[in-house]
Amino acid sequence: MLLKSTTRHIHIFTAVVEKNELVPSDNVLTLDVDPDNEFNWTEESLQKVYAKFDELVESYNDADLTEYNLRRIGSDLEHFVRSLLQKGEISYNLNSRVLNYSMGLPQVVANEG
Repeated sequence: MLLKSTTRHIHIFTAVVEKNELVPSDNVLTLDVDPDNEFNWTEESLQKVYAKFDELVESYNDADLTEYNLRRIGSDLEHFVRSLLQKGEISYNLNSRVLNYSMGLPQVVANEG
């Protein structure tokens, strides 16, 4: 059975991707980060999200794989993405089809003249 956790910027599925389709899996989690391309990502910032995901999954190693536990991981990752935005490690993609600033208003650096 396919379990999932979806927040605005984090989608987690108990599935593998085969031919662009999700195939349910009892032992594989698939992570989709920022599916609407709301942010500008560097490879380094994206790797931080994957590392945090691995850390969170490992912390649930002895727990049953439930939708509740997946939602907790997804929520923790959503907060982690917000922290990356607040630290300036990622930024809003102003060319995104969705501009709702769901993680807070963009920070603008004022020119001192």
